[in-house]
Amino acid sequence: MSLSVRSATRSDASGFLALIQALADYEELAGPTEDAKERLIADAFDGHTPRFFVHLVFEDEATNPEPLGYTITFFTYSTFLAKPTLYLEDLFVRPEARSKGAGGALFDFQVREAKRLGCGRLEWTCLDWNTLAQGFYEKRGAHHLDDWQVYRLTEEDFARWS
Repeated sequence: MSLSVRSATRSDASGFLALIQALADYEELAGPTEDAKERLIADAFDGHTPRFFVHLVFEDEATNPEPLGYTITFFTYSTFLAKPTLYLEDLFVRPEARSKGAGGALFDFQVREAKRLGCGRLEWTCLDWNTLAQGFYEKRGAHHLDDWQVYRLTEEDFARWS
């Protein structure tokens, strides 16, 4: 099987959005609203500097133009390393493509990107119930951090600040 990973372009928007909806379905969540879809496309493809980077994986794209999976990444920064961190927001592969190596191709691509871009780390979070993903990451040598807790404020929470 011939797998390839490449940067997404605006012409990939419909396939990218379909994969995001497939992820929402997999996690039993509502997908993005129409407004959110417009923001996703604008933030990824419009303007001089994208807010995040999208990569797609294909199996023989010439004969099958539908992507099997995607990643979204962006930069954070480590003050102690004094280097950027490539943050992996999403790594998703359609369930029917998971045994084809598409997830590994996407992950390996992101590791190489982090290295190429001079990053000190590649980091991400994983849902506690997603043991399939946890096993995938641990098989590749990833370390689960027990000493860090994720915190969040939402837009609704922002309303308390003026």
